Amino acid sequence: MERLWQIFSFNEKEPLIFTQLDFWLFFLAVMIIFSMIHKHFLVRSIFLTAVSIFFYFKTSGLFVILLCISLVGNYFFGKWVHDAQRERSKKWIIGIGAFLNLAVLAYFKYSYFFTDSFNEMFHTDFEVVNHLAFMGNSFFGEGSFNVDKIILPVGVSFFTFQSISYFIDIYRKEIEPVKNFFDYTFFVTYFPQLVAGPIVRARDFIPQIRQPFALDKDAFSWSIIQIVKGIIKKVVLADYIAVHFIDKIADAPEAYPGFVSVLAMWGYSLQIYGDFSGYTDIAIGLSRLMGFNLLENFRSPYKAVSVADFWRRWHKSLGSWLRDYLYIPLGGNKTGGFGTYIATAIIFVFLIFITQWYELIYVYLGLTVVYILGVLFIPNFKQYVHRDLNLLITMVVGGLWHGASENFVIWGAMNGAALVIYNYWRKISPYENSTWLVVHFWKVFLTFNFITFTRIWFRFEDEGAPMAMINHVWNHFDFTLETFGMVLSTYQSVFWVILFGFIVHWLPDNIKLMWEKLFSRSPMPVQAMAVATIVILVYQAVSDTFKPFVYFQF
Repeated sequence: MERLWQIFSFNEKEPLIFTQLDFWLFFLAVMIIFSMIHKHFLVRSIFLTAVSIFFYFKTSGLFVILLCISLVGNYFFGKWVHDAQRERSKKWIIGIGAFLNLAVLAYFKYSYFFTDSFNEMFHTDFEVVNHLAFMGNSFFGEGSFNVDKIILPVGVSFFTFQSISYFIDIYRKEIEPVKNFFDYTFFVTYFPQLVAGPIVRARDFIPQIRQPFALDKDAFSWSIIQIVKGIIKKVVLADYIAVHFIDKIADAPEAYPGFVSVLAMWGYSLQIYGDFSGYTDIAIGLSRLMGFNLLENFRSPYKAVSVADFWRRWHKSLGSWLRDYLYIPLGGNKTGGFGTYIATAIIFVFLIFITQWYELIYVYLGLTVVYILGVLFIPNFKQYVHRDLNLLITMVVGGLWHGASENFVIWGAMNGAALVIYNYWRKISPYENSTWLVVHFWKVFLTFNFITFTRIWFRFEDEGAPMAMINHVWNHFDFTLETFGMVLSTYQSVFWVILFGFIVHWLPDNIKLMWEKLFSRSPMPVQAMAVATIVILVYQAVSDTFKPFVYFQF
């Protein structure tokens, strides 16, 4: 009875995640039942909705109620958009639906950030009150929800964006509304990608809901490859190097020479890639076993030869969502309205305020003069102004999507500025289309190091911590062969793992494809033995410290 209570109750210290045995027992039970009912589409949707809601409950507890309220509300928003006769009515429904979804997201994710920023800017002393927790406790009893702090529900950013895409895609006539409520709930709650992505677009997933289940040997083998690859990335590339090296340096960078922090940040780039792409690899593999296709979310991002190329390869589902539902509606690379200029001015003022880098005032004024002169004297230059401002807005919003802190705003703004600069540089660069190996290496090296540098603001949560680490590296680099040798000796196993990770990442795609084909063509017993051996070896790297997936916090 105690074990049954553990299975069907919520324990925040033991969420149901891909790297634990309980999840695989859960998935095995799901597949057994799924194999019996997959021909009955409505029953299949009801069943997968039920197990997905249970999965979310095991991850987030009573926040499952928030998910259920969101499901009901957004299902009807989709129907109202479809049934509305007038164009203006459709736009009003979309506006209200998007506002309510984003308001809920803002309440849970940005209440403290916006309140603190407002208090600092206007010298007020407003406090955040968790009204929803008080309401929840009145219904479910005292202590059901924490009233002292607003806790972020796991995956709220992911299912909010998916819900918004549903009624917008209906408005754009890219999809028809689902046939019934449970088809919709299945689309939003689908458990492999519910809490950490990839973000599933309505137009990509909903057409699959009523398709017959199909899984041949090649698809099965490919699925197993994705799952095993994801486990290796998470357990070895992410968790092992984080626990045994990166976390130690990040917790006390001043205790080490500055060059060690540089090594740690290189390792962190590998960690966060292994963590997030590992999750999505497993999600994609699990989905294919169930007969559903999720789109690729990562494409060897550290092979990128520019910042623009990197963002075409990294977290592709978020990038395409921001492009189609924010960047293009803003005007994309062609037009922009008064709101574009206002939003950009607000971003600059906010950046100046939170960073206290008052030199940015001169940057803003200088860019304003340059853009005005360009519009006056260069034909079609206004198009470039709109493109640049829309890019900056989109990347800052992307930074805020990742987290409610000034560090994420700075991180997004830095990447936005880099994209703007690159768009001009590529027009005059003599090396843009060069095929020289040295040039290609330099582009990859420069792009990787820029992305790693901006991740200092991604990794450190405390205000001022990124600049403190940068100052430490600058003032105490202290590189000598002797100290470098001591660091290598102390963290020898970690550096072997990091080296292995980067070598595999930078291998040509045709070599990786060759190994995948070799596995797919192998007899099933050989595949089973290979997978069992790899999993046993991988789990030797598991530490006692539990490391949740990084993107759970988003």
